[in-house]
Amino acid sequence: MGLADFFRNFFQRNGLFLSLFLLAAVGFWVFFLIILPQIFMIDFSFRFNLPPAEMGGPKDVYTISHYKFLVYGSEQSADSYNFIDLSVFLRTIGAAVFVTIFDLAICYPIAYYLAQVAKGGWARLMVLSLIVPFWVNEILRAFAFRIIFGSNGIINEALLALGIIDDPYPFIRDNIALYAGLGYAFVLLMIFPLYNAIESLDKNQIEAARDLGSPWWRIHARIVIPFAKPGISSGCTMVFMLTAGALAAPEILGGPSSLWFTQIIYQWFNTGGNWPRGSAYAIILLSTCIAFVLLMMRVFKVKLGEIAR
Repeated sequence: MGLADFFRNFFQRNGLFLSLFLLAAVGFWVFFLIILPQIFMIDFSFRFNLPPAEMGGPKDVYTISHYKFLVYGSEQSADSYNFIDLSVFLRTIGAAVFVTIFDLAICYPIAYYLAQVAKGGWARLMVLSLIVPFWVNEILRAFAFRIIFGSNGIINEALLALGIIDDPYPFIRDNIALYAGLGYAFVLLMIFPLYNAIESLDKNQIEAARDLGSPWWRIHARIVIPFAKPGISSGCTMVFMLTAGALAAPEILGGPSSLWFTQIIYQWFNTGGNWPRGSAYAIILLSTCIAFVLLMMRVFKVKLGEIAR
């Protein structure tokens, strides 16, 4: 179907007035709330950090010094590397990959059970149980995780009562609370794409494989997972992008030695007062996440249209 056919069908289905309103609303959202802010941020990232009085003057020229600063830690010299910012950047990407894999491992069985096993009221109760906790604000949930994983929290108290440990375990210092909180924060974004994909799978294929004596792991490896690949890709993409760009959870659940790359961006924008450098760091993080997602799509042979579906 060509673009002209798409718009013709779109106007026929919705009528002239509603179609124009929908197109205008979507266009406003995409341009003013997504494209335009990114253009301004890209422009900012190539500017010097000048006082307002000098903006637009002869010193207000383009530069790549803020991008070089992430690598070398200096705008003038390239003699040393910025190991602190680089290590935080790499650790953030690595942690985002870990949280994505962690969510996939937990959510795949739940999504499969909801889509292929659970029936009637039990299925609705499970969906409701997944959704209701997310009515609570994200920051409040992060503080709840800090209480649960704290030195005097439920988990440590239970482990001490059972005699498994003698002293409270530092879940927060070792970033276990942070990874658990991030994994929980985006769990719905992994479950529902998986559910949508698996739910459309014909159950007769699974029954036929069982009748032929195929074990459960081969059914999932040969039938369910290949069929659910678009849902897996969609869920992993959203969880990875949002984890790498998280700020509230790392601020609340991160240990004293833990630092998220978004926290560095926040510091440049606020306490550092260097908006161009914060913009450059934000563009680097965004570009890296997009490149990583495109690489994974190429590795797993999934098209963008399949993810969007």
